[in-house]
Amino acid sequence: QLQLVESGGGLVQPGGSLRLSCEASGFTLDWYAIGWFHQAPGKEREGVSCISSSGISTYYADSVNGRFTISRDSAKTTVYLQMDSLSPEDTGVYYCAASSSFDINANRCVFRATDGWGQGTLVTVSS
Repeated sequence: QLQLVESGGGLVQPGGSLRLSCEASGFTLDWYAIGWFHQAPGKEREGVSCISSSGISTYYADSVNGRFTISRDSAKTTVYLQMDSLSPEDTGVYYCAASSSFDINANRCVFRATDGWGQGTLVTVSS
């Protein structure tokens, strides 16, 4: 399993912004798509955004489309999730995952296999 490390979570007021990072430890992300997943308190984990290995294809869940932006750095070691206009419903733990077998377009994000998960970073949106 590949090791991923998330960071950037914290407490933010409604309407605020955070940028989460998903960093590869000991490898580069050249061949891997990255997905961000959100687990709200007491709920199932759900996918919110994905980016292909090339960075060309991205996917956003309806709940975050227009508010979140996924990107990857040129060094191919980190994927970011810029989160704007945050609401209390965005509260929860955010995980990133890597996959070398995927299908991503604007309408879907499918990981046929997952090669690694991060430990998660907590986002709390509250006044």
